[in-house]
Amino acid sequence: TLGTQTDYRDGEAQTDPYSPEYMVRSGSVPEILALATLAWGRGLPAGQAEMEIIDRIREKRAWEAALPPMDSPSNIAKRLKMMEDMERKEWAYREEEIDKLQKVQMEVFKKLLQRREENQNKLDTMRLKKQWQNHQKAKEEKIRKTQHDCALMLRKLIAKRKNWMGKLERRDIIKEYNDFSSQTYAPLSRIGFFPDSHSDYYAARNFYLNTFAGLCELEESVQHSASQTKIKVPKPKCTNTGYIRKSARLEAVLAQVHQ
Repeated sequence: TLGTQTDYRDGEAQTDPYSPEYMVRSGSVPEILALATLAWGRGLPAGQAEMEIIDRIREKRAWEAALPPMDSPSNIAKRLKMMEDMERKEWAYREEEIDKLQKVQMEVFKKLLQRREENQNKLDTMRLKKQWQNHQKAKEEKIRKTQHDCALMLRKLIAKRKNWMGKLERRDIIKEYNDFSSQTYAPLSRIGFFPDSHSDYYAARNFYLNTFAGLCELEESVQHSASQTKIKVPKPKCTNTGYIRKSARLEAVLAQVHQ
């Protein structure tokens, strides 16, 4: 029972089937020894191909048993003819096996070529898509530049149309300050004016407040009595009798709450 293979064993612990030891009698050649090269996972359990091999081994054994003995010239000629026929049969079988192997190899090659072609098609598709995206970006950039140039030319034409006679016009300061969209209030950056670079133009600058020397001079100009603080101590609002008015008490409470 130690060598019995059960059908209920887990797949992770599955082992090869047990092969017991055997002894061959002298003079006998068991048929099972012809399949000694087969093992579990390599030909066993037997399939269609292994069954064909077993049938061929049996046919060859039967053919060897049917060979005539080499005791006469006629038997020798008959034996040679049978061996030639068997050799032709073996070569035909071998050619058939080679054809089958070649067909299998051709199928494998076809699958590999098909997979290679699919991968190449994917790469070509990605390359074409990337190229198309680059062309689209270039096209959009060209359209954007054309629209920008068109707007610039339209502004130039509008400005030229305002003075199509080419007359020189004097600057009207009142009109400029009356129109809040003029260059005085809203200058354009395309003519070379950048308001952000002169953000501190209207900031108030004072010598006495922004410099140390101005602060010293300002301190000297102020009277000495202005820098001397005087604190007047409040007089107590109680009388000699010790009575405190209601208003005084309320003021004391308010002062305490304020503190």
